[in-house]
Amino acid sequence: MTTAIEFENISKQYRLGLVSTGTLSHDLNRFWQTKVLRRDDPYLKVGETNDRAHKGNSDYVWALKDINFKVEQGDVVGIIGRNGAGKSTLLKLLSRVTAPTTGIIRAKGRIASLLEVGTGFHPEMTGRENIYMNGAIMGMSRGEITRKLDEIVDFSGCERYLDTPVKRYSSGMTVRLGFAIAAHLEPEILVVDEVLAVGDAEFQKKAIGKMQDVSRGEGRTVLFVSHNMGAVKNLCRTGVLLENGMIKFHGKVDDAIDTYIQTNITDFSQHKIVTPDMREKGPTGEITIEEATLLNNATEIGTDEPIEIELLLKRHFGSATKCKYSVNLFDETDSRIIGYVSKDIPVPQNQEIYRVHLTLTNHSLTQRKYKMSLNVGYKDFGSNVQNFDVVKAGVLSFEIKYINKQSGVEYSSWNRNWGAVIHQGCNIEAELL
Repeated sequence: MTTAIEFENISKQYRLGLVSTGTLSHDLNRFWQTKVLRRDDPYLKVGETNDRAHKGNSDYVWALKDINFKVEQGDVVGIIGRNGAGKSTLLKLLSRVTAPTTGIIRAKGRIASLLEVGTGFHPEMTGRENIYMNGAIMGMSRGEITRKLDEIVDFSGCERYLDTPVKRYSSGMTVRLGFAIAAHLEPEILVVDEVLAVGDAEFQKKAIGKMQDVSRGEGRTVLFVSHNMGAVKNLCRTGVLLENGMIKFHGKVDDAIDTYIQTNITDFSQHKIVTPDMREKGPTGEITIEEATLLNNATEIGTDEPIEIELLLKRHFGSATKCKYSVNLFDETDSRIIGYVSKDIPVPQNQEIYRVHLTLTNHSLTQRKYKMSLNVGYKDFGSNVQNFDVVKAGVLSFEIKYINKQSGVEYSSWNRNWGAVIHQGCNIEAELL
């Protein structure tokens, strides 16, 4: 097949906190070494891997380092990885928003990019004017844009606001119009960053369907960055996994996703003291979860083994006499797998600090890693739900390894595509300690 995009030895270096090399003497030294003496850039010999979680010894970091791969025409490539892995930087280099420090990018055809909310829009111009401006930037004639105008407006769902300045659009409306322009003005290469997450569920479904039409029906190339592994899996055929600015895996999208999610939970949390940054904003705070402990071995919980959790709670105010406890489980891609809600449990009226023991029985979780969020609240006979405290996903984490803990037989025949739960029917039991 014809190669649509080729990344050859692409690297991008930044100096933290400063523009260029930061000082005039460094810039003059770089100019003298590279332009006059025709030597290698001395600042390319320094720099560290772009590991955002740890402080390094150098002010220079490689946002991307030695990126080499090709994209075939008509292929849909999902680029995945953690925040800071270099995904957006790679797309910005392809879109010529910035230039690579080293290497060459070869691309055949027009490139339409949707990298951030409002990319390429002039806020003072109307939606209609921005459509014509974006088309002109892509090299299309006014007649070509006019023929596509009705399709763009219909897809975006912004017809009522078409002649309103874009600065008055919501972020979701801006993304709708931006994607409609990028997808309908016939680019050979469509580049889409995580911006689709801003849109609602209905628009995301339309956008993914349009990208499938663009690639499979019209033979155009799509590069798609997303943290939604479900969308990546449904849309893409090829996956590129970036880690600390370097390619960790390049191949079939299913294999890329599996490689990513196997490393997404590395440290298992068996006990946590809950801090303010771990709580969701909004709950009343009448009762709070102060500590959470997983009583099982976090790295070896069996599919047939009850999951036991102990919570330390604190009453602050209010008159709640009973409440419910809920546990939500998420997989390595932060997708919610299943949630459990307990029956009503009495709230001790003569104790400020008390403990609750939760047991998840018959959960039937398959072999993979999971993260847990916790909630304490109350729901009456009507539709009113009152949350006292909600602790974010990741407060506790664990791994299911065996279908039968007693026999130690690994459960390896279950296809990951079938889901994370073998069958429903899990129960949650709660009791005061």
